[in-house]
Amino acid sequence: MGRLAGKRAVIIGAATKDNMAQVTARLFAREGASVLVAGRKQAALEALAQEIGGHSAVCDLTSRSSVFALADAARDAMGGVDVAINASGWGLLKPLLDVTEDELDAIVALQFTGVHHFLQAFVGAMLENDPSGGSIIQLSSATTRAVISNHAAYIGTKAGSEALIRCVANDFGAAGIRANIVSPAFTESPMTKDAFATPGLVDAFLPRYPLGRLNTAQDVANACLWLASDEAFVTGENLQPNGGLRLRGNPQEADIAAAVGAAMAKLQAQ
Repeated sequence: MGRLAGKRAVIIGAATKDNMAQVTARLFAREGASVLVAGRKQAALEALAQEIGGHSAVCDLTSRSSVFALADAARDAMGGVDVAINASGWGLLKPLLDVTEDELDAIVALQFTGVHHFLQAFVGAMLENDPSGGSIIQLSSATTRAVISNHAAYIGTKAGSEALIRCVANDFGAAGIRANIVSPAFTESPMTKDAFATPGLVDAFLPRYPLGRLNTAQDVANACLWLASDEAFVTGENLQPNGGLRLRGNPQEADIAAAVGAAMAKLQAQ
């Protein structure tokens, strides 16, 4: 039997090939959970659900009715929800002075208001469980603790979502609901594909990790697995599966520019 045998898990943000949510969904299925994957792209979700023997549903996190419909779909497909993970996010990386009102509204809608919708829907679903309880996991970012340049809107909304999770942990612990945060750092994924292709950029980050490598999507999935399991007597915490980045902090704009400049100069000299 797997570590999640008998668990019913919903994972939001799983519509992009091989992103953190998809890696987590595959791991949860291998560990015995019934998994419903959700996001905005129906075909990709259906393919993943077929691959892992699970379920899928289209969901727009910025729409309260859509998120509550997802909770209803999970009840219909699996009989309830024991684990709910929100892995949705948008990498809006722009200087503070350049962020438009529309961009700010969009990232707040996804990374703060959407998280509130997620918590309302799935705390409610877990309160129906018999026996009571469940595990809620919000993917955040190491940048809320190790600030990096030109991420103000991104960091601000992620930090807000972390505050919501702590409130849920406090308010619903008596019902057996655990709520925690998982904070990866600079992770190779579809969202960071262009960044990883930039010469020298990874070199700027590597010295900041005491364990000597960047974290992977699998590291994030492993952290979620532990928090979802009955092994984790933990709530209201921010788990940092990022190789110790918080000890040294992210590189800043000048550090990144220097590393990228050196790599580009080396390429041009070849």
